[in-house]
Amino acid sequence: MASEFVFAPPATVSVPVAGQPARFPVHRIYCVGRNYEDHAKEMGFTGREPPFFFMKPTDALVVVDEGQTGTMAYPSLTKNLHHEIELVVAIGTGGKNIKAADAHKHIYGYAVGLDMTRRDLQGEMKKQGRPWDIGKGFEQSAPIGPIVPVAQAGDAENAEISLQVNGTDRQRSTVSKLIWNVAETIEHLSAAWELQPGDLIYSGTPEGVAAVVSGDTLVGAVAGLPTLTVKIA
Repeated sequence: MASEFVFAPPATVSVPVAGQPARFPVHRIYCVGRNYEDHAKEMGFTGREPPFFFMKPTDALVVVDEGQTGTMAYPSLTKNLHHEIELVVAIGTGGKNIKAADAHKHIYGYAVGLDMTRRDLQGEMKKQGRPWDIGKGFEQSAPIGPIVPVAQAGDAENAEISLQVNGTDRQRSTVSKLIWNVAETIEHLSAAWELQPGDLIYSGTPEGVAAVVSGDTLVGAVAGLPTLTVKIA
């Protein structure tokens, strides 16, 4: 007998895979905090601190097909919405206590993502020693472009990463400047959670985070991957 539900369950959240009709179903969204040294400094921190993580719900994703412009609504309660451009790592094979030396066996591919942040609300939570969820985990806070399988992604982990707002550079660096590289991040993350196929890891943002307003167009890039374009509605 088929299961019955009190209301129709939501459809599986998925991200397109570049060059393929099949889509990548999403399980969880992990994000790494302060994972570029210069960004850590601009947020008032220094040094190679142990990595730390937060999560976003799957309805945070704004999925943007290659060559298209996605739209995210300017969120409620904030007057200081910040952009954070990131390399996203898509997990294809799960595991727990994965060693850094084995981490790349678990990666399906890479994408360009944005970790949008209600910075004023995040800052208030920091002052009070409370969780960041209201600053980080809101709807449409994680735009993402198509996932490129590893074999077609080139050297994504050493690529240039950048963000332009209305055609002007805001962020520009290289992924190789991650404090904790992708393999090390997977090792730390999988010690705390059992990674599953479909997990996404937003690997951290370089310096240059700043506010955007309604009407702004953001263009994020990691060399070798499809560009991510998002307009703030």
